[in-house]
Amino acid sequence: MRILNVAAFAVSGYASTEGRICKPFNPLLGETYEADYPDKGLRFFSEKVSHHPMVVACHCDGTGWKFWADSNLKSKFWGRSIQLDPVGVLTLQFDDGEILQWSKVTTSIYNLILGKLYCDHYGTMRIEGSAEYSCKLKFKEQSIIDRNPHQVHGIVQDKSGKTVATMFGKWDESMHYVTGDCSGKGKLSEDMSGAELLWKRSKPPGNPTKYNLTRFAMTLNELTPGLKEKLPPTDSRLRPDQRYLENGEFEMANEEKLRLEQRQRQARKMQERGWKPKWFTKEEGSEAYRYNGGYWEARESGSWEDCPDIFGHIDSEQQTE
Repeated sequence: MRILNVAAFAVSGYASTEGRICKPFNPLLGETYEADYPDKGLRFFSEKVSHHPMVVACHCDGTGWKFWADSNLKSKFWGRSIQLDPVGVLTLQFDDGEILQWSKVTTSIYNLILGKLYCDHYGTMRIEGSAEYSCKLKFKEQSIIDRNPHQVHGIVQDKSGKTVATMFGKWDESMHYVTGDCSGKGKLSEDMSGAELLWKRSKPPGNPTKYNLTRFAMTLNELTPGLKEKLPPTDSRLRPDQRYLENGEFEMANEEKLRLEQRQRQARKMQERGWKPKWFTKEEGSEAYRYNGGYWEARESGSWEDCPDIFGHIDSEQQTE
């Protein structure tokens, strides 16, 4: 059940991408974001650790587990579409010692020139680890004549290679499973008898936003009472262009975005001069980043003295350096 639930979690991350083919902002070098939910026993933290290539690293503590990952993309432009191949590994470690790892599948965005923009996810995702079971998920590529797109089929195998469970569903709807090897029994998704639900997508908001955000995503930029004083100066909630856009002050949002983009042009020079992330370190002999620790302790004591002021104004002398 553990690997089945992890597989459903890995698929569920794609559910909110339907209709979200653009975004208003790119994170700045050193920009951070925290999500702290004490009632759920969950806290998440991320930082943009590299500008070129653009890499965002994250670390999450949960009840009985830890999760960490970093995101980097290799892109290919095909004229009418763009193909995005994620680079990097997602790692989930349980308190009993079991570790599970997987990588994301390919994402393509179509109709860049003509027609309605849409995205699709396809390829094979393998979830492997240190314990008894592994999982292979196949995201089916959408074709022009496909009447049933977004399908995902998978199998869970033990160490001997025996299939002990079969999964099926859609990445924008739900995932079910049945015990045993049912992969050869035709179209499973049409026969739901005996299938157990693993995950079902929450209904999207009735009135979609411009960027098709989920209800949950809409809450992420909120500065709740008392939170501002606890955040480091690098947190996304303190980003002025984002705040202006959310408040509907479009001219100010555009001015601030242009200012911050001008500032971001210094980021590559900063990296070349030896700039290093504050909360993550690149692993030796690898391109992966691991959390150093210390963020939540600094938050507790309010000691952000050595955090850069990435959203502040740069004077003209600094800009010309």
